[in-house]
Amino acid sequence: MSNTKSIKYHLFLFLGLIFFQSCSEENKQNIPFHVKKDLFDTLQPKDLGLQVPKGIETHTIFKPTDSTDHFSNGAVMTAFKGELYCQWQSSSKDEDSDDTWVAYSKSTDGIHWSKPMVLSASLEEGYCTSGGWWTHKDSLIAFVNVWPSKVSPKGGFTHYKTSADGLNWSKENPVLMANNTAMNAVFEQDPHQLANGRIINAAHFQPGLQVSPIYTDDPKGVSGWTRALFRNNSEKNNVSQEIEPSSFSKKDNTLVMVFRDQFSSFQTLASISKDNGKSWTTPVETKMPDSRSKQSAGNFPDGSAYIINNPVQSKTRMPLAVTLSNDGNLFTNAYMLRKGGDAIQPLQYQGKYKRLGYHYPKSFIFNDNLYVSYTTNKEDVEYTKVPLSSLKITNP
Repeated sequence: MSNTKSIKYHLFLFLGLIFFQSCSEENKQNIPFHVKKDLFDTLQPKDLGLQVPKGIETHTIFKPTDSTDHFSNGAVMTAFKGELYCQWQSSSKDEDSDDTWVAYSKSTDGIHWSKPMVLSASLEEGYCTSGGWWTHKDSLIAFVNVWPSKVSPKGGFTHYKTSADGLNWSKENPVLMANNTAMNAVFEQDPHQLANGRIINAAHFQPGLQVSPIYTDDPKGVSGWTRALFRNNSEKNNVSQEIEPSSFSKKDNTLVMVFRDQFSSFQTLASISKDNGKSWTTPVETKMPDSRSKQSAGNFPDGSAYIINNPVQSKTRMPLAVTLSNDGNLFTNAYMLRKGGDAIQPLQYQGKYKRLGYHYPKSFIFNDNLYVSYTTNKEDVEYTKVPLSSLKITNP
């Protein structure tokens, strides 16, 4: 090779390397958040090598017996007028069967819970599932996802009802969009309020289940919802790749929405918004492992961020962990909430889609504690309570 050709060849390699590094840095910058390398020890599947925080408590809200429903999922909690509430979807045996209804229970001490009460009965033609809670002044607001059997492809609507005492409820009404039409989507159980009062959430819109961030300035969260500017990556069988999200805020007020990847990358997908939820970037894959399940995210009172999920790269929904970040950019610490392996109770009853694991966690902060609700094996409704003082974040 002549000197001239050699110089051109090496110059080409050098420029290619610079371009590759530039693209890598650009991609790295476009990822909404990062996770400390080797935070989860995959060689220790029972607890991923994570510590259990001090003062942790786990309590059972509902446990099935031979004379009760055997299927439970979608457990979500809140606090209202000093009492704790939990709602979940319930059915005799199988997930999303025609007899599925929304149950709820309340407690004054978090240990002793009322027998399940009817929040929303099953439909004559279809069924309903838990849609989460909201509180505003003297009103407890319960959202219910309604799935009429006549809707094809499978999809639904969001309804709500209100109560002043947690026992007597208004009639069920449709949640409204900004144009006063009924929301033709099922609500995610995770609304969050921004500092300016705006409420952000996500919903899965018809046809099928096409997820999108939504926002409203209605303090009750029952009207004025707007579908944000957002683009899904793709869809399959009328279901978007991104589903069942939650969200947190960074210290610079950037909003981050984290999604389950229905296409089984077993990594959390994430999108950001810099305009208070009006528009969002197309979700990208992060380094946060995820079991392809619903997750929960949020912020502590000091502004630090957390994500609760099963941080494993398989469909095994255990163990259950909380991962922490000081600023929402880099997640540096994680703690074990519920261990897997022989630490989980056995499955008591068989049913469609039932299996071992801690399913669909949701969370909220109350009285300086993190409350995480979930269903174990899709039958026991449980929650884990952790003092915020036990969740330490160290510098990377």
